[in-house]
Amino acid sequence: MSPSALRRQIGQLLIAGFAGTEISVELKSIAREFGLGGVILFARNIADAEQVAGLAFEAARLTPEMPAWVSVDQEGGRVARLKHPFTVWPPMATLGRSGDVALAERFARALAVEMTAVGVTLDYAPVLDVHTNADNPIIGDRALAANAADVARLGEAIIRVMQAEGVAACGKHFPGHGDTSTDSHLELPLVEHPPERLRDVELVPFRAAIAAGVASIMTAHILMPALDEQRPATLSTRVVTGMLREDLHYEGVILSDDLEMKAIARDYQVPVAAVLAIEAGCDGVLICSGDGETQAATLEALVHAVEDGRLRLSRVEDALMRQRRAKERFLAGRVASRPASAKVLRQTLGQDAHRQVADEMARFI
Repeated sequence: MSPSALRRQIGQLLIAGFAGTEISVELKSIAREFGLGGVILFARNIADAEQVAGLAFEAARLTPEMPAWVSVDQEGGRVARLKHPFTVWPPMATLGRSGDVALAERFARALAVEMTAVGVTLDYAPVLDVHTNADNPIIGDRALAANAADVARLGEAIIRVMQAEGVAACGKHFPGHGDTSTDSHLELPLVEHPPERLRDVELVPFRAAIAAGVASIMTAHILMPALDEQRPATLSTRVVTGMLREDLHYEGVILSDDLEMKAIARDYQVPVAAVLAIEAGCDGVLICSGDGETQAATLEALVHAVEDGRLRLSRVEDALMRQRRAKERFLAGRVASRPASAKVLRQTLGQDAHRQVADEMARFI
């Protein structure tokens, strides 16, 4: 790959946040110069359903040669960016308490139908962490269950049905954030389990997700000394390439969690962390605050790291290939020719059948 071609494609490794309810000028500029892997939507980007549909339509077309992901954290419960008139989903722990795979499948289908209606193509769900620590401040009822086999069974069902409906799933947070007592948004959690425990508990749902063909897996900003004493999982070659890619034979897209979370940003500048994450085996990085200068500086840092030999070009080409392959699987021929009409959105979002599923789940709160 020539230096100019690398510069035009390196943005495919970035999923970017932005401020406001329209695509920012800064993000458009980044997409023109470097390309762009995708955008991530937060509450700050959402006014109403029609606006989301129009925004997603524009975002997907920021890079005409390769559609951008339009992504969101839509788990249910306290992590759900799409509010009313979208169906308001109870937390995922309700599915674990129900033990009902058919209910999980109905939930996943309804969730995917509503996201597809507004042009969302990648959902950072399901959470595959096993909730083994009652004092966990960040996972809690976001997890499906406290039993690894239950998380695996229900997570696999959600992935299979969501993806059959055309929305790419993302299992998180590898290699397992369930037994932490601190919040990685604020500091770096420590997980001191031996490899055998990780194999028997934390990794069980991820194996099931991989077997189900999950499109992407998100890394956790946690330190597991049994795997790597120095680097957080997101930045660890031993964890990302050694464990996820080689030991578990995962061939899909590996994404970092937001590199601006303090678990990472406290010790690593974002551009430095991005180079380390791609080097470790991630195929894309999330930079969510919407700071265009940081996002552009990160892409420059990736280009320079290849040019000076700190980051192998073959590693970047492999990441680009995996992104392209996932987009061919989920986006080829599926990007709508126009945003959904207000009438279609009214008929689809929060429809009676979907609310009935939510009500059934709520019985297990």
